[in-house]
Amino acid sequence: AAPLRTPSSVSPRVVLPADSRGHHLADGSVNGAPVRFLVDTGATAVAIPTSLARRMGLDLAQAPRVRVSTANGVVIAWRVRLDTVSIGPMTLHQVDALVQDGIGEVALLGMSFLSRTDMTREGDRLVLTKRF
Repeated sequence: AAPLRTPSSVSPRVVLPADSRGHHLADGSVNGAPVRFLVDTGATAVAIPTSLARRMGLDLAQAPRVRVSTANGVVIAWRVRLDTVSIGPMTLHQVDALVQDGIGEVALLGMSFLSRTDMTREGDRLVLTKRF
């Protein structure tokens, strides 16, 4: 028989309804600072606009610069590792991310976060359940 799951052992789960354009947006935080995310399964990593990274106090001085192919062409970005990325009750630690220009003011919730969740669709809602 399968072990009973008590409420304390249930994985955190976040339900994100689609907006009128079919996009899934989420309010969350990076290292404790508030961030608005757009779920982007086409993004390899979480991507944070440079302006937001500076306001959050992310130190880019020691971060390696990398070339990144985006929908808008190749751009230069800084590779960082975030201590925490949270959405609702779900917090992931040590999440790889890129800091880059040209993505507006909304951070992209890419696969460096999403691959650590189970993603399912329920109608127009995206459900993320923490795996590890």
